[in-house]
Amino acid sequence: QVQFVESGGGLVQPGGSLTLSCVASGFVLEYYAIGWFRQAPGKEREGVACISVGRGTTYYPDSMKGRFTISRDNVKNAVFLQMTSLKPEDTAIYYCATNPDVDSIPGCSSDAIDTWGKGTTVTVSS
Repeated sequence: QVQFVESGGGLVQPGGSLTLSCVASGFVLEYYAIGWFRQAPGKEREGVACISVGRGTTYYPDSMKGRFTISRDNVKNAVFLQMTSLKPEDTAIYYCATNPDVDSIPGCSSDAIDTWGKGTTVTVSS
């Protein structure tokens, strides 16, 4: 059974940084395309960063380029999301997710996802 456990969320001041972790259980993560998504209160879920199977090609929606970095550690069987220069509008629940049937997540869109973690909450506030 494919399961994710996200961690690393918390309260951070504007301009600060945070790294989220997504640890997989029940499967070898490097064989799956993985994405980080977020959902802010009252808003739709949106893609933040995605990484493909194999060479680990990364993809960021235009609105996310520059401050977010996705990476994968095959030894730890984990995927990370580094976030810098955080803004109050980055406040959201951040989810790790996949679709076992694809090698990459088209457009880093949540439409392509069918397996979700439970999420970790990030709050950016002074």
